[in-house]
Amino acid sequence: MKLPRRRFLHLVAVALGAPAMLRTANAQAYPARPVRIVLGFAPGGAPDIAARLVAQWLSERLGQQFIVENRPGAGGNIATEAVIESLADGYTLLMAGLWNAVNATLYEKLKFDFIRDVAPVASVSRENYGLEVQPTFPARTVPEFIAYAKANPGKLNMASAGNGTGPHMAGELFKVMAGVDMVHIAYRGSPPALTDLIAGQVQLTFGPLSSSIEFVKTGKLRALGVTSPTRLDVLPDVPAVAEFVPGYEASGWYGVCVPAKTPAEIVDRLNQEINAGLADAKLKARFAEVGSTVFVNSPSGFAKHIADETEKWGKVVRAANLRAD
Repeated sequence: MKLPRRRFLHLVAVALGAPAMLRTANAQAYPARPVRIVLGFAPGGAPDIAARLVAQWLSERLGQQFIVENRPGAGGNIATEAVIESLADGYTLLMAGLWNAVNATLYEKLKFDFIRDVAPVASVSRENYGLEVQPTFPARTVPEFIAYAKANPGKLNMASAGNGTGPHMAGELFKVMAGVDMVHIAYRGSPPALTDLIAGQVQLTFGPLSSSIEFVKTGKLRALGVTSPTRLDVLPDVPAVAEFVPGYEASGWYGVCVPAKTPAEIVDRLNQEINAGLADAKLKARFAEVGSTVFVNSPSGFAKHIADETEKWGKVVRAANLRAD
């Protein structure tokens, strides 16, 4: 049977438009089942807090459970590799962070290229750190701390959440810019590092405020300075390290990524929903309470941020001659 020309052209148009219509329908139906947010660090630390705030918001917003799955190890690389190797269907997300930018240089052999193998979805928050010591530590200010460290080279143990993490890199940048020699002690996350600092097993940490601020407020730890460019409203009496070490700034960051081939419609949907959360007054307040600030971006803007951070911290890794071991 020969179709009239108008009918034929209509069928062709429908056929050509079907894939786009299907993608739109899939994005609108997403998510149809629970979604995992994989994180490369143990529960209780700053990245975990950020991941759970996002998971709660998305669960309430989209009507499906977003479940945080902690898969610690290898500086976050185990979790990153697991997500990259998963189906690119939007049901396995990665809570990424500064460690991913650092690891590109810190590790000589990775099974993946982070910038190539993920699709950035949305930035979430910036993490500020505090230069924290015990209340009995001899120095009470950043200048006094620098003087003490210079008088005792190699005798101060600096705890961190692990190699390549924000606390580690904040400390390494401080060492380079302040000209001090301190020994790095890597832990499997911030909670055990803070526990040992309180117990006196180590002398200092650049603690993520989201997991250490209560220790500071209750007097179990003393914050000599914060790593943000200026003072923070949540700790107004604590100076910025930059007031004494000009140009110093070290901010961690967290964001959501997916495998590189995830449909753009799902990436855009997740970006829209996460950004809606970051604009919500209650969620913004919850981040602020723990010393973090929301960090809104488009997928392309977040991709640029990751590239810039990879370059910045790669220079620090090389300058400090750091190795993953």
